[in-house]
Amino acid sequence: MARENRSNNLRTPKEFDFTTSDFRRIRSLIYRRAGIALADSKEEMVYSRIARRLRATGLRNFGAYLDRLESGGTDAEEWEAFTNALTTNLTSFFREAQHFPILEEHARKKRGDGLFSVWCSASSTGEEPYSIAMTLCEVFNSLNPPVQIIATDIDTNVLRTAANGIYSGEKVEKMSRDRLKKFFLSGKGRQEGMVRVRQELRDLITYRQVNLLESNWPIRGPFDAIFCRNVMIYFDKPTQGKILSRFAPLMKPDGLLFAGHSENFTYVTDDFKLAGKTVYKLSLPSAGFSARPVEKTERSVDT
Repeated sequence: MARENRSNNLRTPKEFDFTTSDFRRIRSLIYRRAGIALADSKEEMVYSRIARRLRATGLRNFGAYLDRLESGGTDAEEWEAFTNALTTNLTSFFREAQHFPILEEHARKKRGDGLFSVWCSASSTGEEPYSIAMTLCEVFNSLNPPVQIIATDIDTNVLRTAANGIYSGEKVEKMSRDRLKKFFLSGKGRQEGMVRVRQELRDLITYRQVNLLESNWPIRGPFDAIFCRNVMIYFDKPTQGKILSRFAPLMKPDGLLFAGHSENFTYVTDDFKLAGKTVYKLSLPSAGFSARPVEKTERSVDT
């Protein structure tokens, strides 16, 4: 016991005072802003990430920083930085690989039906939408297939990375040699050890910033598939239900909704029913796409 107390006494003190009240304020702000429900266990993570914003802004305590955010909400740039700081972006190429053969089969059935459209609603740094694009290029045996992919995220930093399409060689080391040759260019000189997604593939994807909690999405259907993987776990059940109810009218009657491996929508919504492992389809196909105008707030990512 004496050793444990000594260890606790020797802990490095925090650079900034961080109280339970500060954590609760941050948790409330990010929930209202982005629907993210932070667990008590995330307190250290929150301190680490928001402490960077204190250093960047020159403020010396969390109270002053949070007061700045809450003073009318006019500091759009800092609100964006705050939201970006608390967004988790864990992804990889062909993550949860069981979904891509299902997407491939679905797209093959739809060949000849016109434009095949996909919304990747939590695109992070781009590995997921590029995996979707590669799969569809293989289905249509073309680098210029009749495909449209909308890729969105709340974090503007990761969207810029995604649009640039540049990755370390480690990111693609598990990919087949055929795919690497077909879809990537190898860096040379200062870019040696890096790869870049081919322009043809990048041209298939439009990146936009979208907060799924916004009342108006700058998104227009109909979609053959919506990928919303590993993002709903950060929302509480009522928020999940609201988002899913808004997905339904944007889907084609036979459209597929792909969820993350730890997400289960069965008891969250009546709009969708399970069609496979973490794959859903509309419970009532007649409840599918209804035309909606693109909102004037639509924004593309500046690359």
